[in-house]
Amino acid sequence: MKPIIPNNDFTNQLEDLVKNFLKDKMELYLKEEIKNFIEVEKPDQGLQRNGYYERSLDTKYGKIEDISVPRDRQGEYKTQLFEPYQRRDGWLEEAIIRMYQSGMSTRDVGRFVEKMVGSAYSATTISNITEVVHQDIEAWQKRPLNKRYSVLYLDGMYIKVRRDTVDKEVVYVVMGVNEDGHREILAFYVGGRESSTGWHTILADLYTRGLREVLLGVFDGLSGLEEAFLAVYPKADVQRCVVHKVRNTLNQVRKKDQVDISEGLKLIYKSPTREIAQIQFEKFKEEWSKKYPKEVQSWEQDLPVLLTFMKYPMDIRSGIYTTNWIERTIKEFRKRVKPMNSLPDIKAAEKILYLTVKSMNDKWSTRISAGFAQSKSKLQEMFTERYN
Repeated sequence: MKPIIPNNDFTNQLEDLVKNFLKDKMELYLKEEIKNFIEVEKPDQGLQRNGYYERSLDTKYGKIEDISVPRDRQGEYKTQLFEPYQRRDGWLEEAIIRMYQSGMSTRDVGRFVEKMVGSAYSATTISNITEVVHQDIEAWQKRPLNKRYSVLYLDGMYIKVRRDTVDKEVVYVVMGVNEDGHREILAFYVGGRESSTGWHTILADLYTRGLREVLLGVFDGLSGLEEAFLAVYPKADVQRCVVHKVRNTLNQVRKKDQVDISEGLKLIYKSPTREIAQIQFEKFKEEWSKKYPKEVQSWEQDLPVLLTFMKYPMDIRSGIYTTNWIERTIKEFRKRVKPMNSLPDIKAAEKILYLTVKSMNDKWSTRISAGFAQSKSKLQEMFTERYN
């Protein structure tokens, strides 16, 4: 009877076979490569071989030890198989960056990599590997922007960041819909507390980088934000988030009235035209102004910026009367940073946010947002009327 090989032993044997096979093939390649280098590429230089040196390489199949790398006496030969001081093949850096992007801490990534390839990776090493991303961030933050965006969505979130102590700091996020209807995160900025002054600085930066023409800005009711937006884009319209307004109103009324008030408000912002919406508001006002005068007065005061979206094509209204699109993005940001509890510095925050943004923008670049294809010609007319 043949002995039964335990599963773990069989797996280890299989891994060793694969690693030995790879080692043999790499060493064969290196021998052929130096031979070609000396005899074909540099035949007139009198190069001579000078034995081997040994090195290791972390691969997706585990750590391959004692690879014999040939060399020449003059030190001219450099293999194309890996860099002179490379200790990992490219897949590992990519895997580490993707794990970091998913929200794993540098320590958790290090532990996972150690189990995977058998080599210890400290949190500092993982951080250094992901540091290459920061060069991309700097270029991305300075890149030129398209001249026109039909819609800009503005929103912020707070994350915990360590400076001397841990505290919450804002992440300003700007999402745009371009002329072709593709959504795109245009910018994010980390630091401080959310303010209209901060938003003005950000919007001015977008303008300087080429974003000159906007039809509509969609955001919530942060004090001073509308003025900051219009200071940079005076020809744009402003749309206050209707969903936020409804939610805030319902929080101020008695529970037994919430359903009726919600339905009454829905008749206003779901109206097919601005005129019908005004009629519905007058009915709402008549019904509720005695019981909730402050809430009704607030709606009457804000109605112009709450119903701006009705100036725009019907096909895109569901996407522009609320900040839902950018809120979903921020929800994804929170999901990615939550496992880290607090981030060690601003750079760490920027790295994970940028990797998330890059993934989202890549996905959106192939999708046209709902209704924007059908509305493209009308939106182009609106651009022409305002900016030409």
